[in-house]
Amino acid sequence: MARLGSPAQPSLPVGEPAAPEHLIAGTVWRLRRPLDLFSRSRGQGLASQAAAGRYLRILATGEGRLRVRLLEDGYPGWIEADALLGRAVASLPPLLPRLQSGQIAARIEQVLGYGLAALERPNRYLWGGSLGPDYDCSGLVQTAFAAAGIWLPRDAYLQERFCQAVAVAVGVSQLLRPGDLLFFGTPQRCDHVGLHLGGGRYLHSSGLAHGRNGLGIDNLHPRNQDPVAVHYRQRLRGAGRVLHSHDGSPLPA
Repeated sequence: MARLGSPAQPSLPVGEPAAPEHLIAGTVWRLRRPLDLFSRSRGQGLASQAAAGRYLRILATGEGRLRVRLLEDGYPGWIEADALLGRAVASLPPLLPRLQSGQIAARIEQVLGYGLAALERPNRYLWGGSLGPDYDCSGLVQTAFAAAGIWLPRDAYLQERFCQAVAVAVGVSQLLRPGDLLFFGTPQRCDHVGLHLGGGRYLHSSGLAHGRNGLGIDNLHPRNQDPVAVHYRQRLRGAGRVLHSHDGSPLPA
């Protein structure tokens, strides 16, 4: 049986269930159940969620939460100290597929199908949500692509950096393809993302203040006077195309 570890830390057999004495910095765990990641070492701020089957590495331990990093997208966060007990087994790091543009294009229909199926389920906007049925904007996009075996970074501004830019403007969407991402925000930073369905229509999860408190479809047409569509149209930053899958390496903030 393969074993994990180094001379400086206990050796763990692959598949060993998580136990308090095994939760050591540097160890890798495969989740058997979903869990929540928090944005800080204390408090209730949800940063993201991890589905069963995902991998994480413990970065640091302490008296409270564990500092971890999800290995498919390099996303850091904090988890409760006992969150892995009964929910994870020791593992080697995952072997992530290195998909290229042609392979990704062949899976876009599956990505869109996942998003549209999510739209049909009762849902609400959840900051940090990526398990469903409740999502935030980038959680929806990441999970839709992951359902097709394509890993993207977690946050909207990181997804914007990850994509190849595609020209777009209000009422001008001819260069967009289904599966492209639309990015919204201020001139300084992207803070919202939608999944382009075709013809300037996009699926996104928006909040209460300027959105639908959940999933909905809007479009970039200048004559669309729906308040949600108008709000995001005024904040359009650009568009991007996914041409490769993320290798799991951490991305700069």
